[in-house]
Amino acid sequence: MAMRKHTILVLGEQNYGVIHPVTYELLQKAQELAKEMKGSVECLILGPPNLAVEEIAYHGADLVYYMEHECFQQADEFLYKQNIEVVLKRLSPEVVLIGATAFGRSLAPRIAGAMNTGLTADCTELKVDANGQLIQIRPAFSDNILAYIRTSTRPQMATIRYKEFNESIRDSSLPVNITKIKPDITVNPNTEVLSHEPIGAVDITKVDVIVAAGRGFRKKEDLAMAQNLADSLGGVVAVSRALVDAGMAQSQIQVGYSGHRVKPKIYFACGISGAPQHLAGMKESDIIIAVNNDASAPIFKVADIGYVGDIYEILPQLAKRYGKESDYDGKRL
Repeated sequence: MAMRKHTILVLGEQNYGVIHPVTYELLQKAQELAKEMKGSVECLILGPPNLAVEEIAYHGADLVYYMEHECFQQADEFLYKQNIEVVLKRLSPEVVLIGATAFGRSLAPRIAGAMNTGLTADCTELKVDANGQLIQIRPAFSDNILAYIRTSTRPQMATIRYKEFNESIRDSSLPVNITKIKPDITVNPNTEVLSHEPIGAVDITKVDVIVAAGRGFRKKEDLAMAQNLADSLGGVVAVSRALVDAGMAQSQIQVGYSGHRVKPKIYFACGISGAPQHLAGMKESDIIIAVNNDASAPIFKVADIGYVGDIYEILPQLAKRYGKESDYDGKRL
């Protein structure tokens, strides 16, 4: 089938029947691109029965393809890739946008490989050039430069960082065009899910206060200091990659280029030196408070407030000063 020129397809994401917000962020950018390319915005989403797919139409998708089956209740890269490949070869969109979530980052290269096309990962912007070609923009060399990439193969595929764009505006007066698609396969012959155990971690991308712990913490038990400060401010604990690599924390709460990108009102960087990979995930926080015993640490270049000293001495004092029992009002520091 010939390529449908200027068709922009958003690959929606859901988890246990809840549509991920990154879907609406991609729709917002897709609408901007479609206006410049004089094209249409479509969305393909795989999910369990009774998924609220009409919300995707209300957020700006001209057409929604809904592959409905219980097997898509939870993320499975094999099932998703096999079924999406079949649909993409049939629809032949010119552009495919995928959220750079943990699942999207794992799924996208599998799809690109199956489609024998290029993939630009972790984009922070998308533009259309004078010739109507998609330009994919992403940081490179530890965020020191921006790479402008034009893909010669089709479809043009890109993953977009979560929280990079605003969500599209919901308009319930928009027409709802939904096409249901039957899955090609519904069973993964390679794995069997015996049980689902939620880890109970809070989504660190949606909180106002984050206390992030870095290499300055000597052992896992010491993270209780960060937790105490977070509890006193009604926040949550996050970590740098160093603590994940050391087995002291789970990747679900990692901040940084290879983790989550966060934009809280207040971000405490405790025992974190400020490597570019970490800064890429938190530098847009409203207020950054750094605690480090090295006065020359790069983190202080982006911090609004800095404490030079031992985290083992300063964190308990911060918990006492800014805690719920103090006169801290959540605005001043």
